[in-house]
Amino acid sequence: MEQDFLPISREDMQKRGIAQLDFVYVCGDAYVDHPSFGHAIITRLLEAHGYRVGIIAQPDWRDDASVTVLGEPRLGFLVSAGNMDSMVNHYSVSKKRRKTDAFSPGGEMGKRPDYATIVYCNLIRHTYKHTPIIIGGIEASLRRLAHYDYWSDKVKRSILMDSGADLISYGMGERSVLEIADALQAGIAVKDITYVAGTVFRTQDVALMEDALMLPSYEDICQSKEEYARSFYIQYQNTDAFSARKLCEAYPHGVFVVQNPPQKPLTTQEMDDVYALPYMRTYHPSYEAAGGIPAISEVKFSLISNRGCFGGCNFCALTFHQGRIVQTRSHESILSEAKQMIQDPDFKGYIHDVGGPTANFRHPSCEKQLQKGVCMNRQCLFPQPCKNLTVDHTDYLTLLQELRALPGVKKVFVRSGIRFDYLMADADDSFLRELCQYHISGQLKVAPEHIADEVLTHMGKPPVAVYNRFKEKYRRINEQLGKKQYLVPYLMSSHPGSTLKEAVALAEYLRDLGYMPEQVQDFYPTPSTISTCMYYTGFDPATMQPVYVAHNPHEKAMQRALIQYRDPKNYELVYEALKKTHREDLIGFDAHCLIRPRKLASEKDTSRKKQKHQSGSRSHSAATSAKRKTLRQVHKKKSK
Repeated sequence: MEQDFLPISREDMQKRGIAQLDFVYVCGDAYVDHPSFGHAIITRLLEAHGYRVGIIAQPDWRDDASVTVLGEPRLGFLVSAGNMDSMVNHYSVSKKRRKTDAFSPGGEMGKRPDYATIVYCNLIRHTYKHTPIIIGGIEASLRRLAHYDYWSDKVKRSILMDSGADLISYGMGERSVLEIADALQAGIAVKDITYVAGTVFRTQDVALMEDALMLPSYEDICQSKEEYARSFYIQYQNTDAFSARKLCEAYPHGVFVVQNPPQKPLTTQEMDDVYALPYMRTYHPSYEAAGGIPAISEVKFSLISNRGCFGGCNFCALTFHQGRIVQTRSHESILSEAKQMIQDPDFKGYIHDVGGPTANFRHPSCEKQLQKGVCMNRQCLFPQPCKNLTVDHTDYLTLLQELRALPGVKKVFVRSGIRFDYLMADADDSFLRELCQYHISGQLKVAPEHIADEVLTHMGKPPVAVYNRFKEKYRRINEQLGKKQYLVPYLMSSHPGSTLKEAVALAEYLRDLGYMPEQVQDFYPTPSTISTCMYYTGFDPATMQPVYVAHNPHEKAMQRALIQYRDPKNYELVYEALKKTHREDLIGFDAHCLIRPRKLASEKDTSRKKQKHQSGSRSHSAATSAKRKTLRQVHKKKSK
């Protein structure tokens, strides 16, 4: 059969000769058959293993019939909110509704509900009372146990409880979904599929928890923030496939939510097989009239080379979702995909990215990880690189060289994050030199996030001295290459641990740098990160020491304004922050000052108003004079 999209209607099923599908995948994103989209990977993988799969993308959650368009699947429904948590997709950090959705036709907002996974599952249950429902994707994965929900400002139950689903496939679900599918195919009842790694199930059978590590109960963590922090850190310590224990969380009425240990990382061959599946590599043609799916533009000519991250940033959920062990595709696999891209009529010669969560990670951080897993109580890069860390950019550099040598390729960009502390641990400058020479265009985006070491510690980031050394090396290499290229630092305001004092220090750093960022990211407390745990509880879960947290919106606005202190609209907020921190020395005319005195600012404002008034008066006088002149002319004509 000719390569085609998976069925989205009964007509598509009839064309393929399918009377009943094995699985129906319900998704909050539009249907894009590209390996950067989770629903594409899972459905193509099931298809490759002989299962018949259809997709219902963005069903109308106000209409029960919207989930019946493909009929009842023989084995079960698979449900995902999409590539993003639906609440992050819908709302900014200030909880204001976003205007566009890159994962919907034409970028239209409002094509999926809030808490989409829960809503879709309840929608399915209205019609199909007993059909198995398996949930996955980032939303289900990061809400698999009780969690703090920023948007409702409360601790929510496991998404398994509120959705009514039978199983969660968490993390990167290729292996677990296939095991679940094979079990259902073999006639095993979904309630008895309690043994698959990378899954979460609900039970009242105490025998299934004999070897489990008991977490504080849901009621306990709702009543005590200390218990919440303790529970979260136990979960964090059990995210590694080699060392993790089974976890159990108790709910009222004798119900338990049980999390099995994660699936083992994919081998290189398994990664290659996933990316070799027959994707159409674009959105479904039914979206063409609406203008297509904006999200495809970011990934259509990009290459994923790895997954997993041992960077360990506290504000990132990758540890909970992809894990800390880096998994890579082979050069042959990536080059093969690149050659496919080159044949696309829209390809202009530019590969937009070659990377993943962190572009310059192309192997596990040390040799023992693929046999014993990652360390439970230690990080690979923080607070400084581990003595066992393998630092080597050779493989990644060779890959980039091979890609840019392909006929039809003009330039290969690296736009995924570069971990600069890992780069600085490499005694060989070859990668950084070639990165500057061939793989950026004018600027390199990096993420120091802050410059106050107190804040960086709570972020899980290296001291600012490391960034300063990297900045100098970057400048020196570009100078040697005869290139004028710049660093664009990503910065974050109001992260736990940041007071107004640290925010002022960041403003001073930017002053000395001569740089003011166009955009600033407020810390966003998304589910299942260490930083979100700090934000909610006020404790560092690793040490149980108190952490300062800026909750007040006005203080958060001041911290954000300090990063953009030159912007006139931020003057009052910056002035107030400097007064509160007793840093009036930064208000004045000296070169080190951030803003001018208020009186001068007021005088300038008055001067602008006066000029505007005078301009208005002149305009009014001119208009009056013209009117009088016209009347005189009319009167003169009448006299004649």
